[in-house]
Amino acid sequence: MTTGSRLAVVSGGGTGIGKQIARMFAGQGDRVVIIGRRKELLAQARTEIHEATGADRVIPVSADLTDPTQVRRAAALIGRLGPVDVLVNNAGAIITPPADESLEALAISWQRDLNTNLLTAVLLTHALRQQLSRPGGRLIMVSSAAAQRGGAGQHSAGSYAAAKAAMHGWALGLARELGTDGITVNVLAPGYVRDTDIFHGQDTADFVATKVADTLVGRAGTPADVAAAIRYIASPDAGYLTGQIIGLNGGAVLGR
Repeated sequence: MTTGSRLAVVSGGGTGIGKQIARMFAGQGDRVVIIGRRKELLAQARTEIHEATGADRVIPVSADLTDPTQVRRAAALIGRLGPVDVLVNNAGAIITPPADESLEALAISWQRDLNTNLLTAVLLTHALRQQLSRPGGRLIMVSSAAAQRGGAGQHSAGSYAAAKAAMHGWALGLARELGTDGITVNVLAPGYVRDTDIFHGQDTADFVATKVADTLVGRAGTPADVAAAIRYIASPDAGYLTGQIIGLNGGAVLGR
């Protein structure tokens, strides 16, 4: 199926990177389902994308993807739209510092971050797996450079990096399973990207300067950079690209 006549599903599509990815798909003529917990943000994203692209091709679906019942309901709604040509698991990017020094607080924060950054992708992928186009389906996980270099400090207690690293191993297994059906599975691991909510306003000027200094190109990434990479990975031209962890980090983490 050619670009411009496909159905793409983007989780976490109401804000930031997910919204930019949805805008990219809509702009090239694809229908796009955006999934998120907050109905008002999804409606706003749909309006913004329509105004920016002139395409009224965005279908908002409200669901908490950590809840199997809500995932099942969302998958049933999506199933009425036809086969899924592209699934982008972008939901997540929540970092929960422990409330105190207790093991109980640590367990709560880790469980939340693992659920939000890993389980969301697992449940949605499993629910839509039989609806993926065969051949030609594209399954894409949005991960993080933190999975490759580790996460520490106030912006990550390690749980976010661990969840994203677990996603890598799971995705590579899916690539082996689904390759014979003509479905590609890849992971995009961005580095520091501005204009997202992941740091909850804690990305100070010093923090940004440190992140930019880590790159070889002297700038932060943008949601548009991520969407451009997704455009290729999701395209019909990328049929020979599968089972890969693709770094998009300005050289902050070198390929290996």
